[in-house]
Amino acid sequence: MSAYGILSQLLDLVAALLLAPLLTGWVNQCRAWLQNRSAPDLVQPYRVLHKLFQKDSVLTEHASSLFRLTPYLIFGCMTLACSIIPMLSTELPLAQAADAIALVGLFAIARAFISLAAMDIGTAFGSLGARREMLIGFLAEPALLTVFFTSSLITRSTSLANMVEDTTLRAFGIYPSLAFAGIAFTMVALAENARIPVDNPTTHLELTMVHEALILEYSGRHLALVEWAASLKLLAYSCIGLAIFFPWGLATSAVPEALLWALPVLVFKLAIGGALLALIETLTAKMRIFRVPEFLATAFMLAVMGMLVHFLLGA
Repeated sequence: MSAYGILSQLLDLVAALLLAPLLTGWVNQCRAWLQNRSAPDLVQPYRVLHKLFQKDSVLTEHASSLFRLTPYLIFGCMTLACSIIPMLSTELPLAQAADAIALVGLFAIARAFISLAAMDIGTAFGSLGARREMLIGFLAEPALLTVFFTSSLITRSTSLANMVEDTTLRAFGIYPSLAFAGIAFTMVALAENARIPVDNPTTHLELTMVHEALILEYSGRHLALVEWAASLKLLAYSCIGLAIFFPWGLATSAVPEALLWALPVLVFKLAIGGALLALIETLTAKMRIFRVPEFLATAFMLAVMGMLVHFLLGA
């Protein structure tokens, strides 16, 4: 493990922790502009996190140690997930220890624990949100794995770092299989990050909320960690999409000059992706929870079609 590799890993981790709230603030700002509303400040998520960290956590008398441990665990899972995704460089020591399948496992662990914590306190909203979260995860994970398998058929690897290196070294070409996989990945990312049309991240209406129902009983530093983890998950999915479908601009070495060039490229691509996410949320309506299985089944079908197109056309 070289010193440059350690530097690249640390810079990737710091960039993820700092850019995650900024990406959330940018999406909220773009959505407000598109809806002709007064937009919040770009740094508003940082202020919210700072305020929450300054407050004491209020725990219900029925909360077990699982409820107290979950915010730290899901924050650790999302941080580790961001550490193995090539955001700035492919020279990441942790990226060689886990591939895309292990990445899906990290997301599943975080989902399982936040659902258990929501049911642990015994409220109706917590159980409601846990059931909906597990339903969405049960349907989204196969589609996400199929997207990874489609990309791995082209790059001959399930490692995201190897996918990036193989794609950047190839001559530019149009792959119909990746087009199907890209649409499927977008649909899965919307569902996994509790975005419209699957969920509304700004609502507290009990008939529609999923993510908010899971965290109603959290407060103080626990709520700050949960919200920060949600921002990290959005950043992780964004960087996964960039690594698979738009990897150009990522450094293939850990040389400081290459990392300094990759950072503004990453910020630029995230800005475009955040604006597109806000546009999708503005143009679509929140669907009924009973339509979510159809939505995710369509994503799985598109991912499978991407694999079939690769087998039939070799592209």
